[in-house]
Amino acid sequence: MDYIFRGRALFQGRPPSRNSYAEAIRLLERALALDPRSAEAQTWLAGVLVNRVNTSFTDTRASDLTRAEELIDRALAASRRTFYAHYVKGSVLRNRNRWDEAILQFETELFFNRNSVGALQGLGWCKLYTGSLDEVIPIAERAIRIGPRDPHIGFRYLMIGTVHLLQSRIDEAVLWFEKGRSVMPDVPNFRGRLASAYALRGETQRAATELAEARRLAGGDVFSSIARVKASGSWGSVLPLFETTYFAGLRKAGMPEE
Repeated sequence: MDYIFRGRALFQGRPPSRNSYAEAIRLLERALALDPRSAEAQTWLAGVLVNRVNTSFTDTRASDLTRAEELIDRALAASRRTFYAHYVKGSVLRNRNRWDEAILQFETELFFNRNSVGALQGLGWCKLYTGSLDEVIPIAERAIRIGPRDPHIGFRYLMIGTVHLLQSRIDEAVLWFEKGRSVMPDVPNFRGRLASAYALRGETQRAATELAEARRLAGGDVFSSIARVKASGSWGSVLPLFETTYFAGLRKAGMPEE
């Protein structure tokens, strides 16, 4: 339990970084080694792994997702009363492009815990990627009201900014991305979004600076090319909107195709 608590504190108690995720995984792996049947250790380890994928802090996306899925399925088989497990399962399904199934998992957690900002956030992303853009910002705003001091609040800002970006409201998008960057400076996704938005506004030097920072923070080659960025995420039915906004901006910022 000590290892679980320490791992959770690293994961939930501070803005994410590559190092904090790695240390949380180490602690939760230790907990699982001591008690391989612990549904709580399985759930939290799966949660860190899938959120490391969500934030582009991993060089092993496919294996992290596979491990997270195996762990959370074992945890849910042991006990479906671990409400957070439904958020984790939904996050795995979202990354598998199984949007409707993911929505059911997030709604299940919200049934048991209507104040789950994680489940609201997951639900909002599913609505975004399935094209229900008008529903996304109200969901994000509800999560912000529930958890105004949540150290992961920047992800709600990212969601709102992404809706504005996809709808070509570039100035509004920049405001939300900058707000997210200010509270979660180590998350590369804000830098990538800002690189695109700045470039679309013609601010090529600022765009190049943010793109370089995205590459540094992410490590590996996630932000090395358009093809790599596409491979690192799930774009759903709104891929055409990402093409004309986000990816168009990254090209203007100097990102190559391959």
